[in-house]
Parts: sequence; structure tokens; C-alpha cells
Amino acid sequence: MDTHELILTSAQKLFARFGVNKTTVDEIAAAAHMAKSTLYHHFRSKLDIFRAVIEREGQTLARRISAAVERAASPEEQMRAYIVTRMRHLGELTNFYSALKEEYLEHYSFIERVRERDFKDEMAILRRILAEGKRKEVFRFQDGDIEVTAIAVITALKGLEYPWIEAANMPDATERAEALLRLLFHGILVERPA
Repeated sequence: MDTHELILTSAQKLFARFGVNKTTVDEIAAAAHMAKSTLYHHFRSKLDIFRAVIEREGQTLARRISAAVERAASPEEQMRAYIVTRMRHLGELTNFYSALKEEYLEHYSFIERVRERDFKDEMAILRRILAEGKRKEVFRFQDGDIEVTAIAVITALKGLEYPWIEAANMPDATERAEALLRLLFHGILVERPA
């Protein structure tokens, strides 16, 4: 592992355990078994290290989602893969998730840029899934509904992140995702004869 990655890995563990505000550069350097000057050769500040950790965790999540969606055969399975993978792995990416919570509003501009980039990436994935589903007649949409549906799915997932990840007594990520998928695929209205 190169020095840059060693610093990030060490910082990632410390940030996950103690949070960015309570972790010092001295602790990161000690965990990486290097002098603080070596750490500063690669990063200007603790915030720069934190940004790099968040970027790395975000890229990890994006790769996992893309790989899961690519392995899925049908649009329905792609949607399932997207939602299940996103919810399952977001809880594992402690720093990424913590950075999106309120206690890090002092880094708002950076976090907002991360959120915007991830939103665009997820919209692209969902547009592809939904368009393929419409083309294969698995999903039905009015004109323009693909965009609205993609936004609704992302908004629902983002709104559910905090309660799902924080609630210890909630079912596991797959069960939670399946509940959301049932709602998405079948809605809440009872089909009535015309």
C-alpha cells in the first residue's frame, strides 16, 4: 500500500471511530506509523484528508452500485440491485454517511458538492434502468415520468437513510429495500375494476 493510501486507510478508521472533529492529525500520523511531516507532504490539513476519505468512500459506493446493476438481468432486478446495494453499503461507509449528517454542516460547501455529484451519478443509473424497463415494457410511464420517477426514488432513499441506518430495531437492509420496492412496483392503491 502506498503512503497516500496508508494515510487514507488510517484516517478512515479513526474518523469512523471518533469522528472528524475528535480525530487529530497526530493520531492519524501515529496510526499510519509515519511522521506528521510525511502526512503533510501528501495532505495540507485534516480537512483535506477527510475530503479524500469521503471521496474514496463515495467512489466505493458508486462502484458497488454499478457492479450490482450490471450483474442484474432485467430492469426490475436492476432496480432491486440498485436499492439493496445502496442501502446495504451506505451503512458500512461510516464516514461518507456521517459527512452527510448535520454535525458536519461547517463543511457544507464540500458536502453539498459531494451530494450534487452523487445525485447526478445516481440519476444517470436510474434513468438507464427506467428507460430500459419502459423499452422492455416492464415499467409503464407517461412521457416525462422517467425523470420524475428517478427523482422520487432518490429522494425517498435519501429521506430514509437516517432512520434506517440509525434505527437498531429495523429489519436488515435487504428487507427494508424489498418493502420500498413493493411500494414502488405495486403502489398503494387497490386495483378496482373499471
